[in-house]
Amino acid sequence: MEVAGRLIVSALLIASSLAELNSTEAQGRSTCTASLGGANLAETHKALILNLNADENCTWTIERPENKSIRIIFSHVQLDPDGMCESENIQVFDGNSTSGPLLGKICSKNDFVPVFESSYNTLTFQILTDSTRIQRSVFIFYYFFSSGTSIPNCGGYLDAMEGSFTSPNYPKPHPELAYCVWHIHVEKGYKIKLSFKEIFLEVDQHCRFDFIAVYDGSSINSGLIGQVCGRGTPTFESSSDSLTVVLSTDYANSYRGFSASYTSIYAENVNTTSLTCASDKMRVIINKSYLESFGYNENNLQLNDPTCRPKVSNVVDFAIPLDECGTIKRVEDHSITYTNIITFTASPTSAVITRQKHLQIVVKCEMEHNSTVEMMYITEDDVIQNQIALGKYNTSMALFESDLFENPILESPYYVDLNQTLFVQVSLHTSDPNLVVFLDTCRASPTYDFASPIYDLIKSGCSRDETCKVYPLLRHYGRFQFSAFKFLRSLSSVYLQCKVLICDSSDHQSRCSQGCVSRRKRDTSSYKWKADSILGPIRLKRDRSASGNSELLHQTHADKTQSQPFDRLHLFSFVVLALNAVIVATIAAKRFVNQRTEYKYQRLQHH
Repeated sequence: MEVAGRLIVSALLIASSLAELNSTEAQGRSTCTASLGGANLAETHKALILNLNADENCTWTIERPENKSIRIIFSHVQLDPDGMCESENIQVFDGNSTSGPLLGKICSKNDFVPVFESSYNTLTFQILTDSTRIQRSVFIFYYFFSSGTSIPNCGGYLDAMEGSFTSPNYPKPHPELAYCVWHIHVEKGYKIKLSFKEIFLEVDQHCRFDFIAVYDGSSINSGLIGQVCGRGTPTFESSSDSLTVVLSTDYANSYRGFSASYTSIYAENVNTTSLTCASDKMRVIINKSYLESFGYNENNLQLNDPTCRPKVSNVVDFAIPLDECGTIKRVEDHSITYTNIITFTASPTSAVITRQKHLQIVVKCEMEHNSTVEMMYITEDDVIQNQIALGKYNTSMALFESDLFENPILESPYYVDLNQTLFVQVSLHTSDPNLVVFLDTCRASPTYDFASPIYDLIKSGCSRDETCKVYPLLRHYGRFQFSAFKFLRSLSSVYLQCKVLICDSSDHQSRCSQGCVSRRKRDTSSYKWKADSILGPIRLKRDRSASGNSELLHQTHADKTQSQPFDRLHLFSFVVLALNAVIVATIAAKRFVNQRTEYKYQRLQHH
């Protein structure tokens, strides 16, 4: 009976999919030909199956008077596999013509499921094919949506070492017209193993209607690991510490959705132990087999503070905060060291003897020039093993809406007006509460690589720009503000780079405590903790009409660009004619002077 039930469910799934496919073909199939030239689409949602011929050039515009954006999904693209992207592609534009901003280009070889969103209520896509005579087809699905509304439990950020998540409403039917993105991020050095306990979506050979897409990275532009639908329990594994999962559904045939869980797997092969140091913690990785060789397991390990416990996966992972778990801090000669001890506690054979070796792992991190140096040695009775590695302080820079520094600006690029006040914060991510951040140098450039020209906002802790204001020292934050500007004869983009010094707050003779040093350059080479942060681009706002008609903007720009060569030509011609006129007038004047000396010069009348 169970087998028969499963067959019935499968039959219903296939039948519903075929019904939707037939409906889509009847309503949305359109052969794009050169004579047709595309079409205008005004439905709130629509699916299109386009069978393409050779030498096509078609443009489609989606537009409605509603104040909503458009999401368009190319869930299945079959173009010429040997075609060049320049001659065979699909281009998507933000606006009602191909003059609008290019959102993206789709070619025959795409390592992702192309999804684009318009900023207004219009979107245009253009299809070009080359002269090769092969079968081509594209499945397109679009719908209008309000960017301010969201579906509960539809996507999110997962940063625990392990966890689980489901589709919205699971195990009830998933919502229609859903586009959910889950970003999974675990600690550096780990990979992610993703396991689907259940997938129950609409069945389709190419997963065109409802599907799950899994990407090997932190965004949907990362490499596509798999696109699945129907029923199943697949497993995926990332190559790094990030994984992205997308659920996309259309307007028909909703089922249970999915249920998934993930775990962390340490990526590197650690034979015995390893140590890395960051600005907020020391990290010790111990191989389980190494512990077992001494008759220990993770329950036998403890730090100076035994309440601090490790994470256990395929390895034992101690993340030791710099200001907790019994970590000892020492400041001397402009250097900072952090030390802790991992002790192997053995179960005694009797009250007076033990047959297990007594081990200790002494962990020591010393902050070095622009980095940190890690040192760890293991005492195994009288045997000492040393290990050395490198790391860096973790700093970041962000723009904020006001001098309260409460709401960071997440837009990139960030568009501003000339002379608009910008509020910048450099943050040090560390658990040590006794460190402070000092803004030594902050400069601006029109390019990301900070090639010439360079404009200094802060130098040696002093403001170099009349609008720049540096805020007082505040623990892990360096803050300043300035008025927006643009570089002459350069693009409208501006990038910021800040070089910061990190000092111990108790050291009143440190460079951080000295503040602005304008008369002579102070030697900071002895300061062993430095870091850089880069922010940008910041761009000037463009004239955007209220209707969002980007075609007019681009057409105006194009007309202006085209008129420039003619203006230069007219100016050159005028200069040549003027010079000829001067030469002719000079020769004529000399002739008159030589032949009829009684005549005087007479000023020429300008016409």
